[in-house]
Amino acid sequence: MITAKKTLYLYVETPLHAGVGSGLSSIDLPIQRERTTQYPMIQGSGIKGKLRAAMEGDRKERTVEERITIDTLFGPPSTPADEIDRVNASDHAGALIFGDARILLFPVRSLNGVFAYTTSYDVLNRFMRDVDHGSCTLAWELPQEKQIEHTVHITKKQKSRVSSNNMVVLEEFSFTAEESSSVDDIATWIAAEGLPQTQEYAYWRDKVKDSLIILPEDDFRDFVVNATEIITRISIDRKTKTAAGTALWTEEHLPTDTLLYVPVYATNSRRNGSTMQAKDILQKVTSLEDNQEGYIQLGGDETVGRGIVRMQWSSK
Repeated sequence: MITAKKTLYLYVETPLHAGVGSGLSSIDLPIQRERTTQYPMIQGSGIKGKLRAAMEGDRKERTVEERITIDTLFGPPSTPADEIDRVNASDHAGALIFGDARILLFPVRSLNGVFAYTTSYDVLNRFMRDVDHGSCTLAWELPQEKQIEHTVHITKKQKSRVSSNNMVVLEEFSFTAEESSSVDDIATWIAAEGLPQTQEYAYWRDKVKDSLIILPEDDFRDFVVNATEIITRISIDRKTKTAAGTALWTEEHLPTDTLLYVPVYATNSRRNGSTMQAKDILQKVTSLEDNQEGYIQLGGDETVGRGIVRMQWSSK
Protein backbone atom coordinates (compact mmCIF):
# COMPACT_ATOMS: atom_id res chain seq x y z
CA MET A 1 0.00 0.00 0.00
CA ILE A 2 1.36 3.41 -0.99
CA THR A 3 1.73 5.64 2.06
CA ALA A 4 4.30 8.28 1.00
CA LYS A 5 4.75 10.32 -2.16
CA LYS A 6 7.08 12.94 -3.60
CA THR A 7 7.77 14.58 -6.94
CA LEU A 8 11.18 14.54 -8.63
CA TYR A 9 11.85 17.41 -11.03
CA LEU A 10 14.41 17.01 -13.81
CA TYR A 11 15.83 20.15 -15.44
CA VAL A 12 17.59 19.31 -18.70
CA GLU A 13 20.99 21.03 -18.94
CA THR A 14 22.28 19.30 -22.09
CA PRO A 15 20.19 17.82 -24.93
CA LEU A 16 18.66 14.54 -23.77
CA HIS A 17 18.08 11.49 -25.95
CA ALA A 18 15.88 8.87 -24.29
CA GLY A 19 15.39 6.78 -27.39
CA VAL A 20 13.08 4.06 -28.65
CA GLY A 21 15.62 2.30 -30.88
CA SER A 22 14.35 3.31 -34.32
CA GLY A 23 11.42 5.05 -35.94
CA LEU A 24 9.43 5.19 -39.16
CA SER A 25 9.84 8.93 -39.71
CA SER A 26 12.75 10.81 -41.30
CA ILE A 27 14.45 10.78 -37.88
CA ASP A 28 16.50 7.61 -37.46
CA LEU A 29 16.53 7.64 -33.65
CA PRO A 30 13.46 9.43 -32.20
CA ILE A 31 12.78 10.04 -28.52
CA GLN A 32 10.18 8.36 -26.30
CA ARG A 33 6.70 9.83 -26.59
CA GLU A 34 3.26 9.16 -25.17
CA ARG A 35 1.07 7.26 -27.59
CA THR A 36 -2.03 9.46 -27.46
CA THR A 37 -0.63 12.96 -26.89
CA GLN A 38 2.80 12.64 -28.55
CA TYR A 39 4.26 14.52 -25.57
CA PRO A 40 7.92 13.66 -24.85
CA MET A 41 8.44 11.40 -21.84
CA ILE A 42 10.99 9.09 -20.21
CA GLN A 43 9.84 5.70 -19.03
CA GLY A 44 9.88 5.20 -15.27
CA SER A 45 11.89 1.98 -15.58
CA GLY A 46 14.79 3.92 -17.10
CA ILE A 47 14.75 6.50 -14.31
CA LYS A 48 14.55 3.82 -11.63
CA GLY A 49 17.46 1.94 -13.18
CA LYS A 50 19.64 5.04 -13.45
CA LEU A 51 18.94 6.12 -9.86
CA ARG A 52 19.72 2.63 -8.62
CA ALA A 53 22.98 2.55 -10.60
CA ALA A 54 23.97 5.94 -9.21
CA MET A 55 23.23 4.89 -5.63
CA GLU A 56 24.78 1.44 -5.99
CA GLY A 57 27.97 2.20 -7.91
CA ASP A 58 30.14 -0.91 -7.90
CA ARG A 59 27.99 -3.34 -5.93
CA LYS A 60 30.95 -5.48 -4.95
CA GLU A 61 32.38 -2.53 -3.02
CA ARG A 62 29.22 -2.09 -0.94
CA THR A 63 28.85 -3.50 2.54
CA VAL A 64 26.15 -6.04 3.31
CA GLU A 65 24.12 -3.36 5.12
CA GLU A 66 24.34 -0.99 2.15
CA ARG A 67 23.27 -3.71 -0.25
CA ILE A 68 20.27 -4.57 1.93
CA THR A 69 19.21 -0.91 1.98
CA ILE A 70 19.51 -0.60 -1.81
CA ASP A 71 17.60 -3.85 -2.32
CA THR A 72 14.90 -2.67 0.07
CA LEU A 73 14.45 0.49 -2.02
CA PHE A 74 14.76 -0.89 -5.54
CA GLY A 75 14.41 -4.66 -5.19
CA PRO A 76 17.10 -7.37 -5.25
CA PRO A 77 19.40 -7.55 -8.29
CA SER A 78 18.29 -9.99 -10.98
CA THR A 79 21.91 -11.11 -11.35
CA PRO A 80 23.87 -11.53 -8.09
CA ALA A 81 27.21 -9.69 -8.10
CA ASP A 82 28.96 -12.29 -5.94
CA GLU A 83 28.34 -14.91 -3.27
CA ILE A 84 27.08 -12.26 -0.83
CA ASP A 85 24.00 -11.69 -3.00
CA ARG A 86 21.86 -14.61 -1.95
CA VAL A 87 18.44 -12.99 -2.31
CA ASN A 88 16.59 -13.82 -5.49
CA ALA A 89 14.65 -11.18 -7.39
CA SER A 90 11.43 -13.08 -6.73
CA ASP A 91 11.77 -12.85 -2.94
CA HIS A 92 10.43 -9.33 -2.62
CA ALA A 93 9.80 -6.22 -4.69
CA GLY A 94 11.34 -2.83 -4.10
CA ALA A 95 9.45 -0.31 -1.99
CA LEU A 96 9.86 2.54 -4.51
CA ILE A 97 7.42 3.09 -7.38
CA PHE A 98 8.52 5.42 -10.20
CA GLY A 99 6.10 7.02 -12.62
CA ASP A 100 7.14 8.17 -16.08
CA ALA A 101 8.90 11.51 -16.45
CA ARG A 102 6.32 13.85 -17.97
CA ILE A 103 6.72 17.23 -19.62
CA LEU A 104 5.99 20.35 -17.58
CA LEU A 105 7.85 23.16 -19.37
CA PHE A 106 9.13 23.08 -22.94
CA PRO A 107 11.48 25.83 -24.26
CA VAL A 108 10.50 27.39 -27.59
CA ARG A 109 12.47 29.98 -29.56
CA SER A 110 10.96 33.45 -29.14
CA LEU A 111 11.35 36.68 -31.09
CA ASN A 112 11.66 38.46 -27.74
CA GLY A 113 13.57 37.15 -24.74
CA VAL A 114 15.49 34.46 -26.71
CA PHE A 115 13.12 31.66 -25.67
CA ALA A 116 9.94 31.14 -23.70
CA TYR A 117 9.00 28.43 -21.23
CA THR A 118 5.79 27.01 -22.67
CA THR A 119 3.16 24.74 -21.18
CA SER A 120 -0.54 24.10 -21.80
CA TYR A 121 -3.83 23.67 -19.97
CA ASP A 122 -3.73 19.94 -20.62
CA VAL A 123 -0.20 19.60 -19.17
CA LEU A 124 -0.97 21.75 -16.12
CA ASN A 125 -4.23 19.94 -15.37
CA ARG A 126 -2.43 16.62 -15.52
CA PHE A 127 0.34 18.02 -13.32
CA MET A 128 -2.23 19.20 -10.77
CA ARG A 129 -3.69 15.69 -10.68
CA ASP A 130 -0.29 14.02 -10.29
CA VAL A 131 0.97 16.43 -7.64
CA ASP A 132 -2.26 16.10 -5.67
CA HIS A 133 -1.43 12.40 -5.48
CA GLY A 134 1.85 13.55 -4.02
CA SER A 135 0.08 15.24 -1.09
CA CYS A 136 1.24 18.71 -2.13
CA THR A 137 -1.20 21.62 -2.01
CA LEU A 138 -0.79 23.95 -4.98
CA ALA A 139 -0.88 27.66 -4.23
CA TRP A 140 -2.34 28.57 -7.62
CA GLU A 141 -5.26 28.05 -9.95
CA LEU A 142 -5.35 27.90 -13.71
CA PRO A 143 -6.66 30.90 -15.66
CA GLN A 144 -9.85 30.30 -17.61
CA GLU A 145 -8.97 28.53 -20.81
CA LYS A 146 -9.46 30.58 -23.96
CA GLN A 147 -11.24 28.99 -26.87
CA ILE A 148 -9.96 31.70 -29.21
CA GLU A 149 -7.43 30.31 -31.68
CA HIS A 150 -3.81 31.46 -31.26
CA THR A 151 -4.42 33.24 -27.97
CA VAL A 152 -2.03 32.62 -25.08
CA HIS A 153 -1.75 33.64 -21.44
CA ILE A 154 1.35 35.43 -20.14
CA THR A 155 2.43 36.95 -16.82
CA LYS A 156 0.76 40.13 -15.59
CA LYS A 157 2.39 41.23 -12.31
CA GLN A 158 5.85 40.51 -13.70
CA LYS A 159 6.29 42.19 -17.09
CA SER A 160 6.69 39.48 -19.69
CA ARG A 161 9.98 39.61 -21.55
CA VAL A 162 8.71 37.42 -24.39
CA SER A 163 5.81 39.65 -25.48
CA SER A 164 5.58 42.98 -27.28
CA ASN A 165 2.48 45.03 -28.05
CA ASN A 166 0.27 42.22 -26.72
CA MET A 167 1.79 39.78 -29.20
CA VAL A 168 4.06 36.75 -28.80
CA VAL A 169 6.07 35.25 -31.66
CA LEU A 170 7.26 31.67 -31.15
CA GLU A 171 9.31 30.15 -33.97
CA GLU A 172 7.45 31.57 -37.03
CA PHE A 173 4.02 31.70 -35.38
CA SER A 174 2.40 34.75 -33.80
CA PHE A 175 -0.08 34.70 -30.93
CA THR A 176 -2.31 37.24 -29.23
CA ALA A 177 -1.12 37.58 -25.62
CA GLU A 178 -3.45 38.10 -22.69
CA GLU A 179 -2.06 38.89 -19.26
CA SER A 180 -3.17 36.84 -16.27
CA SER A 181 -2.09 37.04 -12.64
CA SER A 182 -2.66 33.28 -12.43
CA VAL A 183 0.33 32.79 -14.74
CA ASP A 184 2.43 34.77 -12.27
CA ASP A 185 1.30 32.49 -9.46
CA ILE A 186 2.12 29.36 -11.46
CA ALA A 187 5.52 30.70 -12.53
CA THR A 188 6.42 31.72 -8.97
CA TRP A 189 5.42 28.30 -7.65
CA ILE A 190 7.43 26.42 -10.30
CA ALA A 191 10.46 28.63 -9.66
CA ALA A 192 10.27 27.84 -5.94
CA GLU A 193 9.39 24.13 -6.13
CA GLY A 194 10.52 22.80 -9.50
CA LEU A 195 13.90 24.50 -9.94
CA PRO A 196 17.01 24.15 -7.78
CA GLN A 197 17.32 26.85 -5.13
CA THR A 198 21.06 27.26 -5.67
CA GLN A 199 22.77 30.48 -6.75
CA GLU A 200 23.59 29.30 -10.27
CA TYR A 201 19.87 28.82 -10.93
CA ALA A 202 18.86 32.34 -9.79
CA TYR A 203 18.72 33.59 -13.39
CA TRP A 204 16.54 30.67 -14.51
CA ARG A 205 14.15 31.07 -11.60
CA ASP A 206 13.71 34.72 -12.58
CA LYS A 207 13.29 33.80 -16.24
CA VAL A 208 10.46 31.39 -15.48
CA LYS A 209 8.69 34.24 -13.67
CA ASP A 210 8.71 36.54 -16.73
CA SER A 211 8.89 34.08 -19.65
CA LEU A 212 6.15 31.55 -18.90
CA ILE A 213 3.46 31.12 -21.55
CA ILE A 214 0.35 28.92 -21.36
CA LEU A 215 -0.44 27.74 -24.87
CA PRO A 216 -3.59 26.17 -26.31
CA GLU A 217 -3.30 22.38 -26.25
CA ASP A 218 -2.97 21.92 -30.02
CA ASP A 219 -0.26 24.57 -30.35
CA PHE A 220 1.74 23.10 -27.47
CA ARG A 221 1.52 19.64 -29.01
CA ASP A 222 2.76 20.99 -32.35
CA PHE A 223 5.79 22.56 -30.68
CA VAL A 224 6.79 19.46 -28.68
CA VAL A 225 6.47 17.39 -31.86
CA ASN A 226 8.20 19.73 -34.31
CA ALA A 227 10.52 21.93 -32.23
CA THR A 228 12.77 19.32 -30.63
CA GLU A 229 16.49 19.31 -31.37
CA ILE A 230 17.63 17.12 -34.28
CA ILE A 231 21.32 16.25 -34.31
CA THR A 232 23.07 14.66 -37.30
CA ARG A 233 25.96 12.36 -36.44
CA ILE A 234 28.57 10.62 -38.58
CA SER A 235 31.39 8.13 -38.11
CA ILE A 236 34.83 9.07 -39.47
CA ASP A 237 37.09 6.55 -41.20
CA ARG A 238 40.40 6.62 -39.30
CA LYS A 239 42.49 6.25 -42.44
CA THR A 240 40.76 8.59 -44.87
CA LYS A 241 39.37 11.01 -42.24
CA THR A 242 36.09 11.11 -44.19
CA ALA A 243 32.61 9.80 -43.44
CA ALA A 244 32.70 6.04 -43.05
CA GLY A 245 30.37 4.47 -45.61
CA THR A 246 26.72 4.80 -44.62
CA ALA A 247 27.48 5.84 -41.05
CA LEU A 248 25.28 8.93 -41.13
CA TRP A 249 22.24 9.16 -38.87
CA THR A 250 19.96 11.64 -37.10
CA GLU A 251 19.02 11.69 -33.43
CA GLU A 252 16.16 13.53 -31.75
CA HIS A 253 16.84 15.21 -28.39
CA LEU A 254 14.83 17.03 -25.79
CA PRO A 255 16.26 20.57 -25.86
CA THR A 256 18.21 22.20 -23.06
CA ASP A 257 15.99 23.96 -20.46
CA THR A 258 13.16 21.44 -20.66
CA LEU A 259 11.57 20.70 -17.27
CA LEU A 260 10.17 17.23 -16.53
CA TYR A 261 8.57 15.82 -13.41
CA VAL A 262 8.42 12.27 -12.04
CA PRO A 263 5.80 11.10 -9.50
CA VAL A 264 7.59 8.87 -6.97
CA TYR A 265 5.66 6.72 -4.49
CA ALA A 266 6.78 4.48 -1.64
CA THR A 267 5.39 1.62 0.41
CA ASN A 268 6.70 0.22 3.64
CA SER A 269 9.57 -2.23 3.15
CA ARG A 270 8.52 -5.48 1.50
CA ARG A 271 11.60 -7.38 2.64
CA ASN A 272 11.02 -9.96 5.35
CA GLY A 273 12.35 -8.77 8.68
CA SER A 274 12.66 -5.11 7.63
CA THR A 275 10.73 -2.40 9.49
CA MET A 276 11.71 0.52 7.25
CA GLN A 277 8.74 2.82 6.74
CA ALA A 278 7.70 4.50 3.48
CA LYS A 279 8.75 7.98 4.61
CA ASP A 280 12.21 6.61 5.46
CA ILE A 281 12.35 4.92 2.05
CA LEU A 282 11.76 8.28 0.35
CA GLN A 283 14.28 9.99 2.61
CA LYS A 284 16.93 7.49 1.53
CA VAL A 285 16.37 8.05 -2.18
CA THR A 286 16.18 11.84 -1.89
CA SER A 287 19.61 11.80 -0.22
CA LEU A 288 20.91 10.65 -3.61
CA GLU A 289 20.66 14.27 -4.78
CA ASP A 290 23.31 15.31 -2.26
CA ASN A 291 25.51 12.34 -3.09
CA GLN A 292 25.42 13.23 -6.79
CA GLU A 293 25.72 16.99 -6.15
CA GLY A 294 22.26 17.29 -7.69
CA TYR A 295 23.16 15.85 -11.09
CA ILE A 296 22.47 12.64 -12.97
CA GLN A 297 22.85 11.49 -16.58
CA LEU A 298 19.86 10.06 -18.47
CA GLY A 299 19.48 8.60 -21.94
CA GLY A 300 22.12 7.81 -24.52
CA ASP A 301 25.32 9.49 -25.74
CA GLU A 302 26.74 9.83 -22.23
CA THR A 303 30.33 10.10 -23.48
CA VAL A 304 29.54 13.14 -25.64
CA GLY A 305 27.90 15.03 -22.81
CA ARG A 306 24.24 14.39 -23.57
CA GLY A 307 21.51 13.94 -20.98
CA ILE A 308 22.92 15.88 -18.03
CA VAL A 309 19.96 16.79 -15.80
CA ARG A 310 19.65 18.62 -12.49
CA MET A 311 17.49 16.89 -9.89
CA GLN A 312 15.17 18.72 -7.53
CA TRP A 313 12.88 16.93 -5.09
CA SER A 314 9.64 18.52 -4.00
CA SER A 315 9.59 20.00 -0.51
CA LYS A 316 6.57 17.89 0.46
